[in-house]
Amino acid sequence: MREPFEDRSPLTEATFYILVSMAVEPKHGYAILKDVKEVSQGRVALSTGTLYGVLSRLLDQGLIERVEEEEAGETGRVRKFYSLSRCGRRRLEAEMERMLGLVAAAQRRLAQSGG
Repeated sequence: MREPFEDRSPLTEATFYILVSMAVEPKHGYAILKDVKEVSQGRVALSTGTLYGVLSRLLDQGLIERVEEEEAGETGRVRKFYSLSRCGRRRLEAEMERMLGLVAAAQRRLAQSGG
């Protein structure tokens, strides 16, 4: 059975990097903000509002899971940790394959132009 169309649509750059950030280990929001900026080499600097909006949508879609909470030292705030779900990992891998296909098509076309 084919996936619904929306499951194959391209991810936004912010969503892509948020999923990439959680690919190795669960992270809390602030760690995701810092990691996205680092892994994107400064191209994507998320606001907290954007981050938590995307996290909420990814939770609703089943692409990530809330895995644990911990008290954050002296502030007493509770940090919520998120990780990729199996579905999220498959979605991230599919997006990488899509991007590689785009790059391969561009490389073939550029090679044909002799430049």
